[in-house]
Amino acid sequence: MNALKNKVSLIGRLGVQPEVVNLDSGKKLARFTLATNENYKNKNGEWQSVTQWHTINAWGKLAELVQKLLTKGQEIVVEGKLVNQSYENKNGEKRYTTIVEASEFLVLTTKEK
Repeated sequence: MNALKNKVSLIGRLGVQPEVVNLDSGKKLARFTLATNENYKNKNGEWQSVTQWHTINAWGKLAELVQKLLTKGQEIVVEGKLVNQSYENKNGEKRYTTIVEASEFLVLTTKEK
């Protein structure tokens, strides 16, 4: 049954410079967005591109590596699991979001100078 576990792999580009915070608990969290693109032909035969944005969280040692190695615009592969979260907005309304909790990443492009 291991084949049915929660696992996701994405290839995309960092949309922002990773934000790294040290929590009161002593844990380190790196958060960034990743853009993935899908290209397809519409019914008229014209190419279309759809961009999806994903929020990525990395914890601990992985967060330290994110801080050292990743910059906005780089292309990476990230693996992790989907995590559903809920929060209240400024108006007190309950909102839901799904993030990717990274377990590892691989850099496909070098840092731009």
